[in-house]
Amino acid sequence: MDSTGYITLTRQSGLMREMQVVANNISNAATTGFRQEGVVFSEYIRGTEGGASLSMGRGNGRNSSFEQGNLTQTGGTFDFAIEGDGYFLIQTQNGERLTRAGSFSPNGQGDLVTQDGYAVLDAGGAPVFIPPDARTISVSPDGTISADGLLVGQIGLVAPTNQKGMLREGGVMFSADDGFEPSGSARMLQGFVEDSNVDPISQIARMIEVQRAYEMGQSFLDSEDERVRRAMDAMMKSN
Repeated sequence: MDSTGYITLTRQSGLMREMQVVANNISNAATTGFRQEGVVFSEYIRGTEGGASLSMGRGNGRNSSFEQGNLTQTGGTFDFAIEGDGYFLIQTQNGERLTRAGSFSPNGQGDLVTQDGYAVLDAGGAPVFIPPDARTISVSPDGTISADGLLVGQIGLVAPTNQKGMLREGGVMFSADDGFEPSGSARMLQGFVEDSNVDPISQIARMIEVQRAYEMGQSFLDSEDERVRRAMDAMMKSN
């Protein structure tokens, strides 16, 4: 295969990755706290014989949109949404992770956990405990929890030191290897959840664009293959 074919194949590979990402966005348009993803294309340049260079496009990077999603009122005692730049801190088997998905519930031990069973942490990194015999639970905008009018804890609200450096783990969790700190601007709302920030219409439109671009590239590869076959047939017949 000549260089033209390799260039087209790298483009096709990146478009296929983007199609997978867009499809995942659409499938998570109704997932609480989900953040839309995109593919970042980069240029790879390599020198060739004779002083020329070969340029290839690669879709080998991903980025996440951190725009605020719409807030939906549920009335649930343990449903929480965040206004502003902040995240809930949770404990997983791989360490502390950040999330915007705030649909929680107490487990059998009274610890507040996510839908996957991960413990919700306070600002100090300790599990948030909900008294099992409490009749009323209220949470203030800073995350302070009151049970029957008595303060019992505080849900941690943190902000990553480097938001662009966060890595997605699973659908709604992020790791922040550069660290995080208490969020001073975020505000918590009880009885609400944050919707996915995916725009389904724009994602469907993008899927159509990617599909057409992929089909165009495939058509070019088919034409190049036919051209090479004809050239080889002509050479064999001339000999």
